[in-house]
Amino acid sequence: MENKNRKMPKWLGIIIVLILVVGGYFSWKYYRAFFGSSVTANQEYLYIRDNSTYEQVLKDIKEKKIVDNPELFDFAATQMDYKNSVKPGRYKLTPGMNNRRLIGNLRGGYQDAVKFRFETVRLKENFAALLAKNFEADSATFIQLLNNDALAEQYGFTKDNFFTMFIPNTYEIYWNTAPEKIIARFNDEYKKFWNAERLEKAKALELTPQEVSVLASIVKGEALHRNEMPKIAGLYINRLRKGMLLQADPTVIFANQDFTIRRVLNKHLRVVSPYNTYLIRGLPPGPISLPTIASIDAVLNYEHHDFIYMVAKEDFSGYHNFSRTETEHLAYARKYQQALNDRNIKK
Repeated sequence: MENKNRKMPKWLGIIIVLILVVGGYFSWKYYRAFFGSSVTANQEYLYIRDNSTYEQVLKDIKEKKIVDNPELFDFAATQMDYKNSVKPGRYKLTPGMNNRRLIGNLRGGYQDAVKFRFETVRLKENFAALLAKNFEADSATFIQLLNNDALAEQYGFTKDNFFTMFIPNTYEIYWNTAPEKIIARFNDEYKKFWNAERLEKAKALELTPQEVSVLASIVKGEALHRNEMPKIAGLYINRLRKGMLLQADPTVIFANQDFTIRRVLNKHLRVVSPYNTYLIRGLPPGPISLPTIASIDAVLNYEHHDFIYMVAKEDFSGYHNFSRTETEHLAYARKYQQALNDRNIKK
């Protein structure tokens, strides 16, 4: 009779143990590679540029320590065929996210849009730099577009007033959007902003939307307080209608391209420029900064009065003294000039 209690051969036991160990190892690796916590808190976003290869993405992940274990990420990426599915974009990284979720987002191109907000921007160069900081393209590309005559004309502007097309607000745009499409997105917002009501108000002023924005940029340059904007707008509209020089100090500062000026002097008034409203009658050819929505609406809803002069108050509150006559204005101006002297503000 066969011995039923015969012991298992030692070699078989070793094989079984090895199988269990190897199986356990691969099960652990599989779990860690796909379902275990992977993403670190070192970076908020992973940026993948256009035409990036998988090798470049993996290098970036390693150098910026985006995941705990790049080898496990690489293993999961291989199994999920991500190497052949790289898509550019700005991808949100959540600490503790597993590789399966991360790679799924990368493969699907499920990126986060940039919430791009701007308001106080003086020059096109400043705006180009701000765009480059938030999107993939560089500032040189954006400034080339902002100075492009043909592109400006395509949207109904000149190179000088093209800047008025960019309405300060919050925009959601994908990081890797082509620069030309970003410009088109701003144009869409511009057309929405200039609705029938605003267009009708501009028409009543006998100004184009671009001219309203140019005037609004001057109002913004003069006003430290939003509640004074409609009054300042009314003053400049009065001067325009009377055919007077605007004589707006912010335009002189812009014409001199010296934004450190705190006291406009006679030497500043003599600079020859289409933006010097002490020499050139009417509005400048373009804005002296990006006007805000508040300043545009202040022009469209200007305060009706008969003031034609103003000067900053001598208490440096940011408000102005308004006058109907030159005599009254000069009295206020002397008070302000004395206050500047008292503070030793010479330039």
